[in-house]
Order: sequence, then C-alpha cells, then structure tokens
Amino acid sequence: MPNIKEKVTDMPQIIDISVLVDECLPLWPGSPGYQQEWRCQISPQNPANVSQISLEIHTGTHIDAPLHFVAEGKSVDQLALSVLIGAAFVAYLPGIREIRPQDLEGLELPSKVKRLLLKTDNSLYWKEKTGIFHQDYVALTSEAAQWVVDKGIQLVGIDYLSIQKFEDSPLTHQILLQADVVILETINLSEVNPGWYELICLPIKWKGVEASPVRAILKSI
Repeated sequence: MPNIKEKVTDMPQIIDISVLVDECLPLWPGSPGYQQEWRCQISPQNPANVSQISLEIHTGTHIDAPLHFVAEGKSVDQLALSVLIGAAFVAYLPGIREIRPQDLEGLELPSKVKRLLLKTDNSLYWKEKTGIFHQDYVALTSEAAQWVVDKGIQLVGIDYLSIQKFEDSPLTHQILLQADVVILETINLSEVNPGWYELICLPIKWKGVEASPVRAILKSI
C-alpha cells in the first residue's frame, strides 16, 4: 500500500504570484481601479449574494495581448493557451533601476527559456500594502525588449504594474507585442527563488479585448 505521507511530500509546491485586488492595490495614475457592489445580499428576501464588479482591465495581475499596442494585433481570446502554461524561468535582478540588454545577458539564461519572469526590487513593494504607486519602479528599456524578442522568448513577466518605465514612450510594449510576446504584469515574486517552475496564468475568455486579469501561479518542478 502506498505511503500517504510520502505522496503528500511529493506533491509540487504551488506559489500564488497574483496580487490581491483590494483597496491596498497600487493603481496606475488615472485608473478608476476596482469597485465591487452587492446587487443583492442574503436576507429573508434574498437567498444568495450577488456582486457586480467594475474595473479597468489592466487592474491587478494581468496579461497584455498584442492588441494593447498593435492596431490589428491578437486579442486575449486569440492567444495560444500553450504560451500561458508551461516551464518558466524566474531570474533575479536586484539593485538596478532599469533592465538593460547587458543585465539580461549577464543572467546567462538557459537556452530553452520561453517564459521569463523578472524578479527585481519591485517585489519589495508588495510587502507594503499601502496602495502607494511608485513611479521609479524597475522595468525594461526598449533595447532590453528587443533582446527578449531576439532570444525567442514568448512570454515575459515583471513584478510591478508595467513592463516599461513610467515616463517612457510605448516602444518597449510595442517591440514585445509586435513580436507576439505576451506580457505578464503586476506579479508578486517576493517569495519566489530564482529557477525553473511551471507557470499557469489563464485569462478570462473575453472576446476582442487587449488584456485580461489572470490568476498566476507557479508550481515547483
């Protein structure tokens, strides 16, 4: 008879790298954020709780599809699910203010990396829970975005609200999305060590939209 304790020990560890969508979530300046209201609540007159949610589609942990910055680009419902599920490499880049090609080259990534998640000092912000938006977050330069494309990476993730720097032009997004690289933004890697994991980040199957919230998890492999 199999040992139940051994089977439990052998189960892969699951790490939730999604951020909690609540009043403490930092928002992009000008974003209406997230509102939840009850349409009805359990009472003698109502047997169920029913909520209505209003949010900008880039709120919280989400993916950007090419349509976000490419006029005829793919929308969320047109993305290949095989890109959103599979082996991902978490790379650690501490102590820098922007990610340049030489920073990525210095990681000496395995050649087979197709999904790259970048852990930076941004992840420290997720411990604050103050709702403060930090404009000086770490992000990719446009040259680093081109490096990602040239390496054949299909998905790139960053541990803050945007893959590009706050006051940069949209070029970083455009380079990635024109090459059909899926962008995963607003992930929390504070409890994640560098290395290989299985990534699962599935969007809602909305037709014709440029982005979608996801529940992003990593499984140890």
